[in-house]
Amino acid sequence: MTNAHSTPAVRPLRSSVSGALTGTLRVPGDKSISHRALMFGAVAMGETTIHGLLEGEDVLNTAAAMRALGAAAACTDGVWRVRGVGLGGLAEPAQVLDMGNSGTAARLLVGLVASHPITTFFTGDGSLVKRPMARVIGPLEKMGASFVSRAGGRLPMAVLGSDKTVPITYRLPVPSAQVKSAVLLCGLNTAGVTTVIESEPTRDHSELMLRHFGATVSVETLEDGALAVSVTGQPELTGRTIHVPADPSSAAFPAVAALLRPDSEVVLTDVGMNPRRTGLYDTLVEMGADIAFENRRDQAGEPVADLRVRGSRLKGVVVPADRAPSMIDEYPILAVAASYAEGTTVMLGLKELRVKESDRLAMVAEGLVRCGVKVEVGADDSLTVHGTGRPPQGGGVIATAMDHRIAMSFLVMGMGSVEPVQVDDSAFIDTSFPGFVGLMNGLGAKIAGV
Repeated sequence: MTNAHSTPAVRPLRSSVSGALTGTLRVPGDKSISHRALMFGAVAMGETTIHGLLEGEDVLNTAAAMRALGAAAACTDGVWRVRGVGLGGLAEPAQVLDMGNSGTAARLLVGLVASHPITTFFTGDGSLVKRPMARVIGPLEKMGASFVSRAGGRLPMAVLGSDKTVPITYRLPVPSAQVKSAVLLCGLNTAGVTTVIESEPTRDHSELMLRHFGATVSVETLEDGALAVSVTGQPELTGRTIHVPADPSSAAFPAVAALLRPDSEVVLTDVGMNPRRTGLYDTLVEMGADIAFENRRDQAGEPVADLRVRGSRLKGVVVPADRAPSMIDEYPILAVAASYAEGTTVMLGLKELRVKESDRLAMVAEGLVRCGVKVEVGADDSLTVHGTGRPPQGGGVIATAMDHRIAMSFLVMGMGSVEPVQVDDSAFIDTSFPGFVGLMNGLGAKIAGV
């Protein structure tokens, strides 16, 4: 690991109108679950075996970080094996941990090291160093860790951990699975019970997987309807076998592409169907999407299904704010779907999009306008997209600001728009969806370098 982050060469791409998309594919493994599998395996006793790990740059950075902290993590014949050091056994890394583009990995790992008596330095790429970490610093300072960071709690940052952390009860000011997980992971190596209260349910991958490793995690509904998620500190975690489902956020791109091209039929296998991640699919079905959820089953505590997606005529809907936590990463691709739909789609409660890899709300709106779509961004952080029921004009050159989801979303738009759509850079798509262009072109897309 190094504190010098190399910037990949800029790779613009152009997406042109395609015919019907057909085929069966498995998109890469779930990124959220992949990060957690490596981290939890590193603090468990014994060996953890991980099948289907996402081998994108973000997750490989997490694997390198766990090695720097003393665990063994390596891949043989497509299967990852992590030899853990036990809870409390992480060692002080000799180098800066470079978390690349991943806010999830950075925030979770900050929480994990905060309860160890070590000093850990974190950095990231040009996008990650602009993103706020203050939301995790606050509760972790209450537990006993100390931090030295740039203004606004931004990376690069030093975490001065402690083996005398204290449990807290912390109410999330904004729904965030990352902040919830950071506090719970600090509580994992803290004597007593640490509780996080969330007003709206957020992704529960940490809770499900911690139970799988042997931790005691409880969830209680409070009188005001909020959820109190508690972890009992200092359990003995034991290495486990993990089967990582296909990432529902990644599956969103070929799914929406198939919906938008008439006569398409695409099957996406092993897609994670955790109900706190399926807001996009619920919304698409409301819009009239022909999506069949087949062969539903469970893998290591996570529900999965195969998705059969057929070309569909979509109509505009109102997407309620309380759905945002279950689809926070999918609004860019939903906005593209809305641009093809008949009628107006209103997406409410998108404040969290302003602190993603980019100001996603502004970036999506700007990109849609460049492609001839009528949109409004509300003062209440809403996004309104006016669809005509016909393919949008396209023709725009989209500024991506190193945001992989913006890039992939507008490449999907170009598969059906009147004129091709170009993104100014695609180099960072591999952070979350390695092989994206090849997989999409294999279904019949026409994406090529400029």
